[in-house]
Amino acid sequence: MRYAVSMGRGGYVYIMTNKRGGVLYIGVTADIAARIFQHKTGRGSAFCRKCGLTMLVLAEEYPTIEEAIAREKAMKAWKRQWKIELIEASNPNWDDLAPNIL
Repeated sequence: MRYAVSMGRGGYVYIMTNKRGGVLYIGVTADIAARIFQHKTGRGSAFCRKCGLTMLVLAEEYPTIEEAIAREKAMKAWKRQWKIELIEASNPNWDDLAPNIL
């Protein structure tokens, strides 16, 4: 038997980086605060740890985790420039948004 992933919970798509215009990592989570804390403390993804990606520059909230996962998959297929334009539309200075979440 397969259970629904969301169980009524929403989800988030987020982008981490190491600096303005730097390496980008797109992730998805049901608990944005816990996940960003993991990245900040080196317990997030191995890729983020290896590249020093500790700055949260974008977070989008979705009503269900399934919608967030679909958005994450779509964004991962985007050209890099489109990702940069998305970040700069809501965060032109590439500020670390983590203090607003943690």
